[in-house]
Amino acid sequence: MAPPNETAADARRLLLVVEDDESLSHSLARSFERRGYRVLRADSLESVETLLAQGHVPGYAVVDLKLQGEASGLACVRRLHAHAPGMLIVVLTGFASIATAVEAVKLGACHYLAKPSNTDDIERAFARTEGDVEAALAPRQASIKTLEWERIHEVLAATNFNISETARRLGMHRRTLARKLEKRQIR
Repeated sequence: MAPPNETAADARRLLLVVEDDESLSHSLARSFERRGYRVLRADSLESVETLLAQGHVPGYAVVDLKLQGEASGLACVRRLHAHAPGMLIVVLTGFASIATAVEAVKLGACHYLAKPSNTDDIERAFARTEGDVEAALAPRQASIKTLEWERIHEVLAATNFNISETARRLGMHRRTLARKLEKRQIR
């Protein structure tokens, strides 16, 4: 059910930005509006649920991986994909890892981008819904720190980004884990 005065063409150009950083959310919304999108904004899974209950069916969504507190944008991706399987969803994150990228795609995202990403990057991601069999395969030299970082993010994804439970499963103090996450954050 579409909200009053919303046509099918409007729904295709309707974009949902799920971001708890007010300034980034506002900046993305303005940039996409200048490109002809109608933009809805949400800052949590609850606000996404409210918008969907009002009958909005966006054709596109940009979802931050880490939302308020210990909330995960992956729950938003799963809910949006369940509501509209054809929706193109791009996940943005300052905490990029292979584990969370895989989970995002499994849950329905079409692409996964590390912050900072601009509107051009996001639109290119919306356009690239198919994989590229010609992608260059480069040998990967993984350091111990990289392996540790990927393991931390694998467990973070498995615990729905619960810092305390992740620290318990990894056998480290919660503050130590928090420091490691702050140290490696991509800005």
